[in-house]
Amino acid sequence: MTALWVDTDFGFDDLWALLVLRRLNVSVAGLSLVAGNTPLAQVVRNALGAVRAYGFDMPIWSGADRALNGSNETAENILGPKGMRSRGSHLPEINGQVPSGGVEALKDWLLNTGVTSDRSVLALGPLTNIAQLILRAPDAARRITRLVWMGGSSGRGNHTPEAEFNAWADPEAVRIVARAGMPFDIVDLELCRSVLFGPDDMPATDPLTADLLGGYLDIALSRGRPSMAIYDPTAAVAFGDPHLLCFTPCEVDVITTRGSSYGATRLSADGSGKCRVAIKANPDLARFCLDALTGELRNGA
Repeated sequence: MTALWVDTDFGFDDLWALLVLRRLNVSVAGLSLVAGNTPLAQVVRNALGAVRAYGFDMPIWSGADRALNGSNETAENILGPKGMRSRGSHLPEINGQVPSGGVEALKDWLLNTGVTSDRSVLALGPLTNIAQLILRAPDAARRITRLVWMGGSSGRGNHTPEAEFNAWADPEAVRIVARAGMPFDIVDLELCRSVLFGPDDMPATDPLTADLLGGYLDIALSRGRPSMAIYDPTAAVAFGDPHLLCFTPCEVDVITTRGSSYGATRLSADGSGKCRVAIKANPDLARFCLDALTGELRNGA
């Protein structure tokens, strides 16, 4: 039996990843939130709005509101103040809070999950919460049987010419995680750029999902590109059909010195460690992710 925890900065593709997990019938034991796409307060609002709109029922905690080095960088210049672009509708605005202590909640879950269960973590944003777990509770971190992260790049970046955003937002955290000795699977930018959809691929779905998916696609269309890469949902399918993604061992390094290469990840072939990088996606993977958005997904909000 596999038990799964999700750590997320809750933009639209994070929401989409949760819907992919739902389509795969993967149960999510808990959700920890991290600043990334937007400041943590908006990440919390997005999570609460998604619970209302899509009927998620996993417990949620807030986690790190800034990187390990104290910086607080976001992708709002690309994604907008909500962290989700839209062609009209947005998630419901919920005035509420979630408990703090996301790292502590993850620690408790890892230590209290049955020893016969796989204890997997899907990380969809900066790795700050996971790095804090390793630093504060190494015994709990060692119980992670698989960590899958959407982040880094074996080629060019997206936030800077060399760095992918999730790595750039907290490269010190990436280095801590990569050196912790846990099974660490990376679904990087270059792999995700092979999983694409365009205007002709839009699925028939409810109006809210259609507007949010359209806003996500518009990130590419507004830049003159004909299609948009599918990021976090691609990482989520790692917990479904094993034929959807192919991994190979790698060695991971990241540039933590400020400069033009800050946040750049170096993924080199090496079969001696526990790190792997996805190198091939099934041609049907994009359609699989899009199909997760069809049907009655909302909760009547």
